[in-house]
Amino acid sequence: MTDILEILGQQAKEASYQVQKLSSDQKNKALHLSAENLIQWTDKILAANAEDVENARNNQMSPGLVDRLMLTRERIEGMADGLLQVEQLEDPIGEVISMKKRPNGLLIGQKRVPLGVIGIIYEARPNVTSDAFALCFKTGNAVILKGGSDAIHSNMVIVECLRDALRKASVPENALQLIEDTSRETAERFMKLDQYVDVLIPRGGAGLIRAVVRNSTIPVIETGTGNCHIYVDETADLSMAVSIIMNAKTQRVGVCNACESILIHEKVKERFLPVLAEKLKEKNVEIRADQEGLALMPGAVPAVEEDWGREYLDYIVSLKVVSGIDEAITHINRYNTGHSEAIITNDYSNAQRFLNEVDAAAVYVNASTRFTDGNEFGFGAEIGISTQKLHARGPMGLLALTTTKYIIYGNGQVRP
Repeated sequence: MTDILEILGQQAKEASYQVQKLSSDQKNKALHLSAENLIQWTDKILAANAEDVENARNNQMSPGLVDRLMLTRERIEGMADGLLQVEQLEDPIGEVISMKKRPNGLLIGQKRVPLGVIGIIYEARPNVTSDAFALCFKTGNAVILKGGSDAIHSNMVIVECLRDALRKASVPENALQLIEDTSRETAERFMKLDQYVDVLIPRGGAGLIRAVVRNSTIPVIETGTGNCHIYVDETADLSMAVSIIMNAKTQRVGVCNACESILIHEKVKERFLPVLAEKLKEKNVEIRADQEGLALMPGAVPAVEEDWGREYLDYIVSLKVVSGIDEAITHINRYNTGHSEAIITNDYSNAQRFLNEVDAAAVYVNASTRFTDGNEFGFGAEIGISTQKLHARGPMGLLALTTTKYIIYGNGQVRP
């Protein structure tokens, strides 16, 4: 398998030199053909995905994760639409960010360029396959994908479909490659392929991300887990709070921007918690609450310390009553994963404090955390949601997949 990885790496590196020279029109044509191909290959993709979903259910995968794995005609149309949206976005490659003249006459500027070869290790999210390709390709990068075993049949057909589109567009098909061996050993060897891969992006659960960060010799951009909080403040519109919590928790439970923890101001607990409990019960959400929450929420179970930091990806939520915004911010900054946090409030000062003091990639006032998404942010798609602070943070669109180089114009200058 080492030889195969070497071959994939060499092919990706060679393709990256070709892709970085493509014009915006050439890349956009390939993306348009890719979107058309996805629609034309829908039946093949659904057949492969059905096999993955059946295997997942046989392996007792949780309903939330099965939903994340499952494709439908509508979701494939959404994948194709994502490609078309990326096609319409402005191409950042080649942009000259600055140009200044030095006293010695040198013109020194910065130009936006591709990263080169991007490796992505991800779990049971077949839509990531097309999103990752679109963003990497638009920014002139080659990409090597390493999906999980749960989605392997889906990923193989999607990659075959997209490579077919690249051939139709007369551009290097090795700009997109898939490692079909899903073993952990192969993943670990992939993490050492720094001779060819310029950056590695893990997208999945905490265990996967931790393994990549610890074992990779390739620079890593962490896309983090989402222990996302919603804090209901003293002045909150409680009807709005219920609506936002229900959307953030139950619209799709198996995604990283779903709400996993709720904080309630003590002055609204009597009015709010029984109503919230009833609404969550309708969706069969298990509530793990502190003592004050237990007293007001029939059916809730006691929370333990581990619950405050958990990303459940399931119909489970932790809940704690707090004395005010100070305790809420302290709790969130202690237990969050740096992903997305929200406050429901009508107090402008508290809203601004929350925005300023909560340490996360995306911080909301009176809105659902489910909006932390490349498409919702206008990026067309996303490569992941970075929870680190270097290079990129939050939903990663086109700019996050570029770097810069200095370009210098002279007319014979030599350094004295």
